[in-house]
Amino acid sequence: MSTATTQTSLATVVANLLPYLRRYARALTGDQDTGDKYAAITLEALLNDRSVFEQIESPKVALFHAFHLIWSSAGAPTGEDETGIAKRAQAHLRRLTVNTREALLLRTIEGFSLDEIAAIMATDEDDVEHLLSVAQDEMSDSICGRVMVIEDEAIIALDLQGIVSDMGHKITGVATTRTEAQALFSQDKPDLILSDIQLADGSNGIDAVNDILKQHPDIPVIFITAFPERLLTGDRPEPAFVITKPYSEEQVTSAVSQAMFFSSTETLNA
Repeated sequence: MSTATTQTSLATVVANLLPYLRRYARALTGDQDTGDKYAAITLEALLNDRSVFEQIESPKVALFHAFHLIWSSAGAPTGEDETGIAKRAQAHLRRLTVNTREALLLRTIEGFSLDEIAAIMATDEDDVEHLLSVAQDEMSDSICGRVMVIEDEAIIALDLQGIVSDMGHKITGVATTRTEAQALFSQDKPDLILSDIQLADGSNGIDAVNDILKQHPDIPVIFITAFPERLLTGDRPEPAFVITKPYSEEQVTSAVSQAMFFSSTETLNA
């Protein structure tokens, strides 16, 4: 295979993985623009040096490792020039033990194994296990709150209610349509929203959430969807937390804890 062909193939692979790197960077920084800047810097670095893909067999692990080389050398953003939600998010970030949030996001949201996380973060599996343990403790100490669920599948809605309730949060109710979501929110304002995208009457969970965020932009939102790529396009504001169906209990508890602790949500374009 020629060098040109290899480079073209690698570019295709990276392009397919980029939405997930952007999701991770956004959740890590608490801000879409800041996360995208780190992702862009990573791509620029890879244009000059692609050796990481020769050193690490998995392209996804290699890409995330390249990101972490940038992240660790630049340091976490200080938030000094941020305002609003992004500024508060950075204040929360500085309260966490170093590297714990990275390990937790890589494990629960991106689904990497312990050995893959070790390769990404240039450490060993014992250290990763320790970081995950500390992260869980820190996240569990976040304030308990009120959670609203927007989900039209009864079994999934019941499962989500059980997971969230077991964490110590209160469920304000379950909405199955955009109209129900508006009414439920008006009756009992939550601290967090868990939302599907496709709803019972053909309405859109993004629209339902936007109705709320227009009036209450600081409400954190977690989307749970079978089609995460629809929210990871890069051509519109995106949520900080997107969980892929079928989800695990660990993913939900991690995202809920982090969203409560480190909330950052922007209005989406439907």
